[in-house]
Amino acid sequence: MGFLSCVMTPREATIGLPVFCSITMSASPRSSNSIKVVVNGACSPLGKAAISAITKARGMEIAGVVDTSCVGVDAAEVAGLEEPLELPISKDLIMVLGSLSQGLSSGVMVDFSGGSDVYENVKQATAFGFRSIVPMENLDIDKVAALSTFCSKASMGCLIAPTLSIASVLLQQAAASAAFYYKSAEIVESHQNANEFPSGEAALLAKSISGLGQLFNTKDSSEGSPFRQEVQ
Repeated sequence: MGFLSCVMTPREATIGLPVFCSITMSASPRSSNSIKVVVNGACSPLGKAAISAITKARGMEIAGVVDTSCVGVDAAEVAGLEEPLELPISKDLIMVLGSLSQGLSSGVMVDFSGGSDVYENVKQATAFGFRSIVPMENLDIDKVAALSTFCSKASMGCLIAPTLSIASVLLQQAAASAAFYYKSAEIVESHQNANEFPSGEAALLAKSISGLGQLFNTKDSSEGSPFRQEVQ
């Protein structure tokens, strides 16, 4: 569980009315032609969460689970679900994609492996008719360009995202829109068992603000807290 927020100070303090935004979303009825989803990196924290979420979602179903650990274990057991899915974890992504590609109407491969094989995994998924979703904070820009070119030629979509958090994406958009009207910004985050600060999400938020024609992070990070930075 993590926390990321952006607090801004207005240029004029004469108006201090809080603004609240509420978004309500509803799922569409389950279709007989459910999207087949293959989860690669199923034993990772995100992979487990994805398995649980997809089994509860309408219009989608878990069709394959892949990981180098927990091979042979039912996906439900890995994700902590009560009812078995009768879908054992495989270590061979190509075999899973190939077995599902016959008669496939729509399929998605979500790659949580986070390793150096992401590029090849997406190429294999595309070759078998699967669109790919790759949540990865530090994917090399050259690989992103290569994947974009490859998927474009194959007429297959591929989503590469630094985060899959809707709240984080909305925060980035709101911060970028509001940055013109505020003289300073403070990015505050708190993550359990985080390996590094600032996180990729916080860095991306800072980048989205700094691209608005204002100077950002001009102070030496050794002065005070390295996580308290300003828009000037």
